[in-house]
Amino acid sequence: MKNKFTHEQNMLNVEDCVDRSDNELVKLSLENQKYFYCIISRYEKVILYYILRISSFPREDAEDILQDVFISVYKNLNEFDNSLKFSSWIYRIAHNKTISAWRKIKVRPRAIPTDEEDNLFDFIASGENIVLELENKHTAQELRKSLEKLDEKYKEVLVLKFLEDKDYKEISDILKKPLGTIATLINRAKKKLKDEIMKNEKI
Repeated sequence: MKNKFTHEQNMLNVEDCVDRSDNELVKLSLENQKYFYCIISRYEKVILYYILRISSFPREDAEDILQDVFISVYKNLNEFDNSLKFSSWIYRIAHNKTISAWRKIKVRPRAIPTDEEDNLFDFIASGENIVLELENKHTAQELRKSLEKLDEKYKEVLVLKFLEDKDYKEISDILKKPLGTIATLINRAKKKLKDEIMKNEKI
């Protein structure tokens, strides 16, 4: 990713980033900008894929959003509450930036599946209770098609839970919703996914 921090990469050794916690890197970044590249290096790929998964934007647009995310993170490092999980904070910023980008367009683009997305459908299909039987009956392509038809509030919790591997507490922090609401959304999302698949079977 090309950004104003890229030139700092050459000033860093691997040891500058490895074995340091996120909170340590935040503190060091406030003292020396070069350490912010450690944060970029650690989160660049996962946040990009998160943006792609919840938005279905073309990669170029997703990279523009990613750039905005890191600029916002850097500008607001002083406001980060180190009693919280940094990953929740940066995912929250990415979520807000993506939603903001959605509102600037009238038609949401269709998803372009990635190899990594297959994991989502594997996890959901082999997951808990109501969707257990989907594992052997439906292909990843069928699940992907059905997932794309879900409301965003359902798709985003499935992505965070099953693909980003976030626990309920972190999803709650990212989406700024109570734990009980998150649990309800995930349960409803799985039911909605199953209903959508059953509907497609009847067509």
